[in-house]
Amino acid sequence: MSRIGFLHTSPVHVLTFDNLLSEVAPEAHPVHVVDESLLTDARANGPQSVADRVEAQLRSLKDRGVELICCTCSTLGSVAEQSEPGVPVFRVDRPMAARALQAGRRIAVIAALDSTLAPTLALLEEEASAADHEVETTPIVAKGAWDMFEAGDQVGYVECVARTARAAAPTADVVILAQASMAPAEALLTDLPTPVFSSPRPAVEYLAARQ
Repeated sequence: MSRIGFLHTSPVHVLTFDNLLSEVAPEAHPVHVVDESLLTDARANGPQSVADRVEAQLRSLKDRGVELICCTCSTLGSVAEQSEPGVPVFRVDRPMAARALQAGRRIAVIAALDSTLAPTLALLEEEASAADHEVETTPIVAKGAWDMFEAGDQVGYVECVARTARAAAPTADVVILAQASMAPAEALLTDLPTPVFSSPRPAVEYLAARQ
C-alpha cells in the first residue's frame, strides 16, 4: 500500500484519519502535515491568499514520498486541487459531494465557518454539472459551533452541529456536514429518515480504492 499524504489545518484530524485508515485500508502509510495558520489567514484574506503556502506544504508531502494527497480543509480544498505538487491531490469533501448528489436534489449544507460555505457550494455545483444532476442547496451555519471548537469544547461543538443538522433535515433530501471536524455529529443523527453525510469516511474509501 502506498504512502498517503494529508494536509490538515487542525491537529484533531490526524487521529480521525488514522483511525479510519486502520479500519478501511490498514496497509496504508499515512503522512500528516498540520498548518493551522493556513485556515486562519484564508479566513482573513481569502483562500487564494495562501495558495503558494498550500502548494509548498503539498510539495513537502510529495518530498516525503507520498503518492496521493488529501487536503482535509474544506475552505482550502479548491486551492489545493489547483496546485501542482507533482502528485495527485483531492479535496476531502469531493467524494462526499458525489454521494450526496446521488441521494437527492435538495441538499442542506451545514458548516461551522462562513468561509467553508462558498467553496462547498461551488463544489456541489461542479459535481452536479459533471453528473448532469439538478441540485438545490441550502447553506446553514451552526451558530456558535466554531467558538466551541476553538475553545476545545468538542462535545459542545458536535452537539451544536447535530442540532443544526436535525433542524434542517425535514426540508432536505440529504444533509451534508461540510467540515471534516463535524464527522462525529453523524453518529447523533442516525435516527433521521434523511441521510446525513460527513467527509472523512468517503474520502478514505476513495483513497483505498485508488491503491
